Amino acid sequence: MRVLVVGAGGVGGYFGAHLVRAGTAVTFLARGAHLEAMRRDGLRIRSAVDGEWTVKADAVSDVAGQPPADVVLFCVKSFDTETAAAAIRPAIGSDTAVVSLQNGVDNEETLDRVLGPAHAVGGVAYVFATIEAPGVIAHRLGGRVVFGELDGRPSPRLERLRAAFAAAGVPADVVPDIRRALWEKYLMISAQAGMTGLTRAPIGVIRSVPETWRMYRLIVEELAAIARAGGVRLGDDVVDSVVKAAEGLAPEALSSLHHDLVQGRRLELEALHGHAARLGQRLGVATPMVLAVYAALKPHVDGRPAR
Repeated sequence: MRVLVVGAGGVGGYFGAHLVRAGTAVTFLARGAHLEAMRRDGLRIRSAVDGEWTVKADAVSDVAGQPPADVVLFCVKSFDTETAAAAIRPAIGSDTAVVSLQNGVDNEETLDRVLGPAHAVGGVAYVFATIEAPGVIAHRLGGRVVFGELDGRPSPRLERLRAAFAAAGVPADVVPDIRRALWEKYLMISAQAGMTGLTRAPIGVIRSVPETWRMYRLIVEELAAIARAGGVRLGDDVVDSVVKAAEGLAPEALSSLHHDLVQGRRLELEALHGHAARLGQRLGVATPMVLAVYAALKPHVDGRPAR
């Protein structure tokens, strides 16, 4: 199996390195200092779970001359989906599976539009990993992935990928209703990202203030209502489940959106709260809390606003 990892950050770097260590042929598409460090020193994983280790990384800056990939692990920020998808067209074969492991619930639509139908695959990564330094991935917790064809059909290509992950020691499942899994994660990350970004405070502080904790739950409720109005089959207890999961987060837990916000970087706001606000309006579902987050953070969507 030939795997192309697009976006060798925390998610792509962590899962890709595991596949390499197990003997899968993996090529990483990267850029800048991270690319140079991977070429020079390999890709190092510093994990709080299984220690520190390094793999030799086949890292490139473009896919020109590369053979078609069997699987693409597509791990770029949501706002880069269209440009990154266009850049990998030469590596897309007739049956290449492009597994989106991104934030949001509409990246697959963009992939289908850019690459053509039948390539995009929904995926959810349950992992907390970031680039600690060029060529180094810090892994703190998690490490599971689920994926599935968008039409729910059985998929030999995804079974092969699941087997490759299993051989690499990565828990992985092919699920028949990937849209449900995508939305379940979307509820959680949108509430966590929205509230940590809006308050500039970690979840422990948010939980300790009744008003912010109430707003957290209301965001989850609004998103669940949108999903159901759009035909997504969520469980009756999904709101309680997400809130319970948030209760179990470490008090210091923040979000990638919070980190991008305070560092003046571009935000994945449109893929999270912007998409929900627009979809809610289209479906006739009121989203006052989601819209409040979106409006308050919109001035920062492209990075720190100019004075």
